[in-house]
Amino acid sequence: MSESIVLKNTVQDFSSLLHPVAIQELVERWLQEDTPSFDYGGFVVGSKQESAVLLCKSRGVLCGVPFFSAIFTKLGCTVEWYFSEGELLQPVCTVATVTGPVKNILLGERIGLNCITRASGIASIAREMSDMAKEAGWHGKVAGTRKTTPGFRMVEKYALLVGGVSTHRYDLSSMIMLKDNHIWSAGSIAKAVDAARSVGGFSIKIEVECRSIEEATEAATAAADVVMLDNFHPKTLHPAAKVVKERFPNVTVEVSGGITKDTLQSYFGEYVDVVSLGKLTQGYPTVDFSLKICKEGHDPTNPLVTNIGK
Repeated sequence: MSESIVLKNTVQDFSSLLHPVAIQELVERWLQEDTPSFDYGGFVVGSKQESAVLLCKSRGVLCGVPFFSAIFTKLGCTVEWYFSEGELLQPVCTVATVTGPVKNILLGERIGLNCITRASGIASIAREMSDMAKEAGWHGKVAGTRKTTPGFRMVEKYALLVGGVSTHRYDLSSMIMLKDNHIWSAGSIAKAVDAARSVGGFSIKIEVECRSIEEATEAATAAADVVMLDNFHPKTLHPAAKVVKERFPNVTVEVSGGITKDTLQSYFGEYVDVVSLGKLTQGYPTVDFSLKICKEGHDPTNPLVTNIGK
């Protein structure tokens, strides 16, 4: 393994959040989806013991270690990691070695790469945005949203945490968010909040999506816990947030709607508690990883070099 190819970053270990049974169920579904019947390629290579190296070929935050490991453990392989979850990798570097029956390594190859490239991509952009908030001296929270990929939510929400931002609500049962369709169907913000409180009780927070300062005031008056100022331009956002916070200091003010990495900083403000972005889990760039079988005399980090030491 090369030296001086990783920038250290202290990251809390979030792997204990992951339920082992839930991970196993995910892995089994992924494997079944990718190979529903015959493994034709596996027949070609057989079951001899081989090792393959996981290479990182673009700059990014390493994320997805528990899922990648679970895939290959399920297939009877072992994974040795050279870097820790959350470290910022510089290309080209060897991140891990997978050892086991070669047909099983290849069974897990694409699934493992799909997972780790996407998880690392989310963690990387999340780290960028988290760092932007810190550099701006803003003490609020950058957050993801529920705009996740069906069947992949656990990985994406986990990657947000590794990247240093908030996950927001995990699912519909995590917090009651009342959006425009809820309000229109219920008849008013006050009616919607009252109905939500009757079933959510004291233990579940209620958030209301608001398109104007009048709606925000109505939501806060109805005892909503979180008021989302949706699709506000920064010029009108900050005065509106000030009005809400000065009148209702215990209400959490969230802003959302059309925010990107390029515009993020303009939404940081004294009266803003949370900035949420769907971009964190939609349309993010992935980190480039590959998995290469180790062969004697071959440098997997350089496909042009095939006669090392000769």
